[in-house]
Order: sequence, then structure tokens, then C-alpha cells
Amino acid sequence: MIQTFLSKYKTIYASLFVITFWYLCHLFIQSTIIPNPLHTFVTFFRLLQGDMLLHVGASLLRISVSVFIAIVIGVSLGLFLGLHNKLDRIFGPVVYLLYPLPKIAFLPIFMILFGLGNTSKIILITVIILFQILVTIRDSVKGLSKELFYSIRSLGASKVQIYRHLILPAITPKLLTALRISVGTSISVLFFAENYATRYGIGYFIMDAWIRINYLEMYAGIIAISILGLVVFKAIDLIEHGICKWTLLEKGENNSYF
Repeated sequence: MIQTFLSKYKTIYASLFVITFWYLCHLFIQSTIIPNPLHTFVTFFRLLQGDMLLHVGASLLRISVSVFIAIVIGVSLGLFLGLHNKLDRIFGPVVYLLYPLPKIAFLPIFMILFGLGNTSKIILITVIILFQILVTIRDSVKGLSKELFYSIRSLGASKVQIYRHLILPAITPKLLTALRISVGTSISVLFFAENYATRYGIGYFIMDAWIRINYLEMYAGIIAISILGLVVFKAIDLIEHGICKWTLLEKGENNSYF
């Protein structure tokens, strides 16, 4: 029965585990730095009636725009390099040279070039997600055997049909995996970027509460950014469940997300 509950309600179990650990830390440490989780959640719901939704919405907008741009550019370039070996030999080394560089270091440059507003922050997040997607898609296409292309061409498939029935089904699961990894990183970077020249964003909200030594609001902001990340992850899971059902069957996963 316990195993059934854990497998069916993973998110609920994980949340209860974290909250229990948090409460135990509050009891043992006895410091305002770690407030009572019950009081924190009361503060969180109170702030939702105020301007916290504006902060969460601003962060979600930056993430959404960045993900969209990164997918369009990253998938296009990844397919292009993966399907053209000559061009990949030219541009591949450049991609692999830039890929491991910490993109957060370019934030001052982006701010100088594109201003202190949303544009520089969106470009920073886009660049972080872009390279992860580009490399993943490029390697996924490279991993497809030539026999698969020979087989589908022998059946008279057009270029559009090759993309639809071979390439896209092969790269989509790995694209979603790359998104999970890169979006998690990008939310962390966004928290840092939102501390500069902005009045809205959950990162700004958390640091502002910390400066005011309002730990209840600070932890409420941490809850908000955690929920933001969870919502993005669950959205990716639901997309995978809708368009990549064969991968779930191969993994033997159940269909419950909550």
C-alpha cells in the first residue's frame, strides 16, 4: 500500500518529506532564520493576494520567452549540423568550445549591449538553454543509423515525411530531457539576474525580503520559485505524456503526475 502511494503520488510524498524535514530543522535550530513552515505558508497565501503574482508572472514570462526562442533556434541549428557532416566539422568545434563556458559570466556584457531591462535577462536565459538543446539535437540526429534513412526512403517517403516519421519522433524525447536540465539551470540563473535593474521578478522579491530581514516573506518567495520550477517541469512531463507515449511505455512509468 505504501509503495502504491509513493509511486502514484510522487509530488505529494516529496512535498510532505521536505516540509517535515523543514519543520524538524525549525524545532531543533530554534532561530528566526528557519521559520515555522506553517507560518510561512500562511504568509505565502497572503502575499498571493498582493503583488507576488506579478513577480512570479514576470519570471514565468522571461522563462517562457527564452524557452520558445531557444527551442526554435536550437532545434533548427541542431538539425542542420546533425544532417550536414561537412558543416558540422566546421562549426561543431566552435559549439563544443562555447558549450561548457559559464554563460552567467556574460550577463554584464548583455546588460551593456542590450540594456538593463528584460532583454538582457531573456538573452542570457536563451543562451543557456540554447546550447543544451543544440548539442542534444545534433547528437540525437547523429545517432540515427543510416539504415533507418535508407529504409524510409526506399518506401518513397518525401523529406517532409522523413522529418515527421523518423527525425522528429527520434529527437523529441531527448529534446524534452534537455529542456528539463536546462530549464532548472536557467531558473537558478534567472534568480541571480533578477537582482539587477528590475522591480519585478521572484529573484528580486526574495533578495528584497532578505535585505529587509523579513525571513517569512523570503521563504515565501522560495516557495514561489520552487512552485514555478515544479510547474515548468510538470508541463514538460505532460507534453511528453501527450506526444511521446512510447517512451513512457519503454520506461514502465505510470501515468500519474500528481
